[in-house]
Amino acid sequence: MSANFDLNQRPEPDQLLVAIADYVVNADIASTEAYNTARHCLMDTLGCGLLALRFPECTKHLGPLVPGTTVRHGARVPGTSHELDPVTAAFNIGCIIRWLDFNDTWLAAEWGHPSDNLGGILATADYLSRVAVARGRPPLTMKEVLTAMIKAHEIQGVLALENSFNRVGLDHVLLVRVASTAVVTRMLGGNREQIVDALSQAWVDGCSLRTYRHAPNAGSRKSWAAGDATARAVRLAMITMKGEMGLPSVLTAPKWGFYDVLFKGEAFKVKQPLASYVMENVLFKISFPAEFHAQTAVECAVHLYPQVKGRIDDIDRIRIHTHESAVRIISKVGALANPADRDHCLQYMVAVPLLYGDLVAEHYEDSFHLGDARIDLLRDKMEVVEEPRYSAEYLQADKRAIANAIQIFFKDGTSTEKVEVEYPIGHRRRRDEGIPVLERKFMRNLQTRFPEGHCRQILSLCLDQKRLEATPVNEFMALFVIN
Repeated sequence: MSANFDLNQRPEPDQLLVAIADYVVNADIASTEAYNTARHCLMDTLGCGLLALRFPECTKHLGPLVPGTTVRHGARVPGTSHELDPVTAAFNIGCIIRWLDFNDTWLAAEWGHPSDNLGGILATADYLSRVAVARGRPPLTMKEVLTAMIKAHEIQGVLALENSFNRVGLDHVLLVRVASTAVVTRMLGGNREQIVDALSQAWVDGCSLRTYRHAPNAGSRKSWAAGDATARAVRLAMITMKGEMGLPSVLTAPKWGFYDVLFKGEAFKVKQPLASYVMENVLFKISFPAEFHAQTAVECAVHLYPQVKGRIDDIDRIRIHTHESAVRIISKVGALANPADRDHCLQYMVAVPLLYGDLVAEHYEDSFHLGDARIDLLRDKMEVVEEPRYSAEYLQADKRAIANAIQIFFKDGTSTEKVEVEYPIGHRRRRDEGIPVLERKFMRNLQTRFPEGHCRQILSLCLDQKRLEATPVNEFMALFVIN
C-alpha cells in the first residue's frame, strides 16, 4: 500500500486557540489602570473617528452597502445618522477611527492599532443592546465594552510581541480580525468551544499583504483595512453562533496550516500569559496624526522650528537618527502620490513641522503638498541613519522606547544641537503629561460634529469612570447620533 496519503483523524484544537478562548471566557480584569486607560482609549478613538468625518475620501465608504437600506434595531455609526447591520456598522466604525491614523498604537515585533477592534465591539454591543431593550431585557453596559476592549487589546498585542508578520510580508490587520472574533463571539453568547471554532475561521482566512502600506503602492486601503478586518470578525462570529464547524488544527496542520503556508513553518511565540498588559502600556497618538514610529521625530522637528524659521534656504543637510523599524517601513524618497503615501513617509513628517511648526491631518492633502515646493526640497536634504541603541530599546520590555533625534547643518558650517526625544507624549512613561492633552483633543474633535452644550455633556460622562461604566450601550451610542 502506498504511504502517500493524509491521515484523516480529527485533531484536538490548537493550543493557542484554546488559550485565547480560555482567557476570553474566564479572565477577570482587576486592573484599575487598565479600565482607566480603556476609557481614555474609547474617548480618543471615537474622537479620531469624528474628526475623520471631515474628509470626503473617508465618508464615501460609509453607509449601507445598498443605499436606502434600513435595519431595525441597527447599530449606529458615531457622528452620522446611519443605522446598519452590525457587520456593515463594524466596517463603518472601523473605517472612521483608523482613517487619520491618529489614535492608539502598539509597537513590538509586529505593529498595529488595537483600538481598531472597537469597530466590531461597539457595533455588536449597540446592536445587541437595542435588540435586548426592544424585547424587554437589559442592555449591555459600557463596562462590558471596556472589558472587551481590554481583552482585544491583550490578544492582539501579546501575539505581536515576538511574532513579526511584516517580515514575511503580511499585514497586522490579521491580528485585529483574530482579536475581534474572539471577543465578539463571547459578546454574542459564545462558549469556550464556539470561540475556538470562530478563531479557527479567523486564522484560516489567511492575511492581507502589506502592499498598500509601502512604496510604490502605498494607498488609502491602509485606512480601511482594519475596518474590513473587524467587520469580517463580526461576520465569522455570527456564522459560528449559527453552528458553523471549526477547523481545529488551522495553525499546525502539516502543509495546509497557517504556520506552513504563511509563516515559513515557524510556530508563534507567546511567552507571557494574557492579562491586561497591553492596555496598560498602549501608546496614544496625542499631538500629531503621524505614523507612530515618527511621533518623536515630529516632536523634535517642532522643537527645532524656531531655530530654522527664516533660515530654510540656509540648510545644507538634515540628519535623522532613528530605529530600525522606522528605517524599514517609513523612510522613503521619491514622489509621494497621495495622503496615505505622505503619512507613512518619515522625511515628509519631519519637513512639514520644520516649515510650519506643527503637523495636522490637512498637511497630508494634495492641495497642501503641491502648494509648497519647499517640502520636497527639504526631503532631498535628509539623511536617515539607524541608531543601534534606539533599535535595542524599542524592543526592550521595560522601555519600549520609540526614539528619534534630529540635527540640522547649515551651509555656513554651523548647526543646531542634536534634539532627541525617546518617548512620545502618548507613552505610558508620560501619562501624567499626556492625558490632559488627550482630553482636550477629545473635546476639540467633539466640537467638529456637535453643539457646545452637547459636547460638554459627552465629555462629562466620559470623564466619570463609574458613571460611564454603568451607562447602557444604547444610551451611550445615542449621544453620538446626528439626526
